Amino acid sequence: MAQGSLYIVSAPSGAGKTSLVRALMERMGGLAFSVSHTTRPMRPGEQDGRDYHFVTVDTFEAMIGAGEFLEHARVFDNYYGTSLAAVQAQLARGEDVFLDIDWQGARQVREQLPEAYGVFILPPSRAALESRLQGRGQDGPEVIARRMRDAVSEAAHYDEYDYLIINDDFDTALNELGAIVTSARLRRPRQAARHAGMLAELLGD
Repeated sequence: MAQGSLYIVSAPSGAGKTSLVRALMERMGGLAFSVSHTTRPMRPGEQDGRDYHFVTVDTFEAMIGAGEFLEHARVFDNYYGTSLAAVQAQLARGEDVFLDIDWQGARQVREQLPEAYGVFILPPSRAALESRLQGRGQDGPEVIARRMRDAVSEAAHYDEYDYLIINDDFDTALNELGAIVTSARLRRPRQAARHAGMLAELLGD
């Protein structure tokens, strides 16, 4: 079976990253999200193993000590991390796996899996970014200003990635993300593994 590909997808808040990935998963088969581990409490409507793998702090820290994470971080009082074994199992099944992480997590992933494809998604302008953050209508000016600072700081790392998508028109950006996945699926090593039987029959004596 052909090995799947790993995609690191990063973006500042408000760039539309999650919506694009979810839309692509509805459009194309063989795509999967990596389900992260976390120590934060489960929220209403969430399900263990679907939204996150919910574990205790002791369990998470033991996993860190055992080198079980592809990447991990502490955000405020909670840990978040991506299991290396889980991602490798998904890839071995031929699934293309998306990691929704920031640039710091992306650096950790590339240290262990340098063959991963990095995709960065940006809004078309600073004004568009601010408008999208304000459009949620749930936060005051101070919170929006802080999120803008965080978003601009995150966006500054776009040059560490292989691909850059500008999400001005959603359908165009979705097609571009799909093109990246399709291109990787058509690379010779993966196609040769997928069609090994056909190639043997075609090229045999």
